[in-house]
Amino acid sequence: MEVKIVNKQISVEDYMNLREIVGWGSPENIEAVELGLKNTLYSICVEVEEKTIGYGRVVGDGGFTFYIQDIIVLPSYQRMGLGHKIMTELMEYITSTYPPGSSVGLMSAKGKEDFYKRFGFMERPNESYGAGMIQFITKQP
Repeated sequence: MEVKIVNKQISVEDYMNLREIVGWGSPENIEAVELGLKNTLYSICVEVEEKTIGYGRVVGDGGFTFYIQDIIVLPSYQRMGLGHKIMTELMEYITSTYPPGSSVGLMSAKGKEDFYKRFGFMERPNESYGAGMIQFITKQP
């Protein structure tokens, strides 16, 4: 089995398929997904026999604030170091392209914090920073 790490944008169909398989569900608005993926700063696809089995991307302002998003590896390919390869590629892109002092954030899945700590991320809250927060926008009545 030859695994290829490719710097390219994922298709909307492959993205939605990965999300469904790992149990993240599908966003309701396909046009929003298309726009979001189009506006990604940098992305990595992991492929086996031209099938996308993993993905990760960097979003942000393109200057000094970035966010790691959508680190996905299909369950049958997990525990093979592919998530580590995705993160390594994304972090190398950020550190080689943007200035020192830039910030990189992410939201870890519950129980996966130690994976991200290996890349220098810290848990919040801590003595210096408050809790990370999130909100999902719902339809207005």
